[in-house]
Amino acid sequence: MNKSKPIIIYSMLTIVIIISIVIFTFGNSASSTSTKLPIKVVAAENFWGSLVSQIGGNKVVVKSVVSDPNADPHEYESSSSDAKAIAQANYVILNGAGYDSWANKLLAASPSSSRKVLTVANLLNKKEGDNPHFWYNPDYVNIVIKQMKDNLTQLDPNDASYFNQQYNNLVSALKPYQNRIASIKKQFGGTKVAATEDIFQYLATASGLNLISPESFMQAVAEGNDPPTNSVVEFQNQLTSNQPNILVYNAQTVTPLTDNIKKLAAAQGIPVIAVTETIQPPNTSFQDWMNAELINIENGLNSQALGN
Repeated sequence: MNKSKPIIIYSMLTIVIIISIVIFTFGNSASSTSTKLPIKVVAAENFWGSLVSQIGGNKVVVKSVVSDPNADPHEYESSSSDAKAIAQANYVILNGAGYDSWANKLLAASPSSSRKVLTVANLLNKKEGDNPHFWYNPDYVNIVIKQMKDNLTQLDPNDASYFNQQYNNLVSALKPYQNRIASIKKQFGGTKVAATEDIFQYLATASGLNLISPESFMQAVAEGNDPPTNSVVEFQNQLTSNQPNILVYNAQTVTPLTDNIKKLAAAQGIPVIAVTETIQPPNTSFQDWMNAELINIENGLNSQALGN
């Protein structure tokens, strides 16, 4: 009887080892499956969503939260579907600098050590209070898409070459709009322009245009506040004396005051050009959206140059 005990113990140990190997193998397989393609990406805004979807291609599924052409992104209120999407996401992209603070709350509500988060403001060393319209700066866009490519590669190393090719394709696709910025700078550098808010500030700087609107006016409108009275008077005087060649306004944050500014500019024969905070129409690519806006700006500048 005693001689059979080692055999029984040996058999039991063998069974335990086999079960452990099966569980370990299955567990690893299940874990691998949970992180396999497609990578679930949530972009707080559709401009970042468009860019990451072009890099990720068929390896990602992207949900862009803020895309409504009739909504002011600054005032967006998240929903339960947004919370669920972020909770299930492998990769979340935020603008930051106070622009989409609602998303930070959703991330805090569903912490995950495996989820990768890109906050654009942090990448660019920006903070709340800085102009948050980073996607209107072509240099910032180039920095962000490189980081997106690196992040996707970290999440899916096996497809590194695919992401790299997609990234190179996107860099080429962005060149027409970025070349148009350079063209505007070459032809109209130093030209005085106006804007109802600071959404146009980065693009004006990149294009070499002289944005003369009172900064306190532009910032207040962007933040949904009433501009200081002296800034309103200064802006009106600039328009009535025909100082700016064009007026750029944000079509998604029109107020009675900005509407009056638009009417005053139009009465003076100053071209009024609309831009938007999010991609419009929403199914357009980032680069086509930007290029269309730049064409309108270029046409406005040309019309004034011909008029003079």
